[in-house]
Amino acid sequence: MNERLKVFDEKMTKTMANLDGELATIRAGRANPNVLNRIMVDYYGTPTPIQQVANVSVPEPRMIQIQPWDKSMIKAVVKAIQTSELGINPNNDGSVIRLVFPELTEERRKELVKDVKKKGEAAKVALRNIRRDGNDSFKKLKGTEVSEDEIKDMEDELQKITDKYVKEVEKAVDVKSKEVMTV
Repeated sequence: MNERLKVFDEKMTKTMANLDGELATIRAGRANPNVLNRIMVDYYGTPTPIQQVANVSVPEPRMIQIQPWDKSMIKAVVKAIQTSELGINPNNDGSVIRLVFPELTEERRKELVKDVKKKGEAAKVALRNIRRDGNDSFKKLKGTEVSEDEIKDMEDELQKITDKYVKEVEKAVDVKSKEVMTV
């Protein structure tokens, strides 16, 4: 692959990784520890991911168990979960925090699918913006040692790369939507 195209391919790969990360935080009917990925705990003045201050496990399909290594962290973890947009009230017995995920209603599932599709659409827009930036940079090459045919070939190749990633986005959105709608 052309060096100039590689840059845009890498940017599109990062866009996909970002989408995958965002989709992982959307909870389906089952408990998934990834919903905690974006929640930061104040660990001695430093915002730290929950997974770095506690043992996170899924003992039951609809429960996440968080066991902080330092018992003094329990209040901070509970507070971080309550102030997050997770929408679940943590149960705390003094040594372990439990998050019990309620069964999702049909209406809530549909809302989550809309959210998944929004995130997918945002990823597609990001991919198209990367393509546009690539095409703009190729057009600036006119009048240099690069021929117009080579510029056209690079634009075509970038379009193929973009199409490939757009398909990946659609596939990821479909898979997550099915997962959310599965009862």
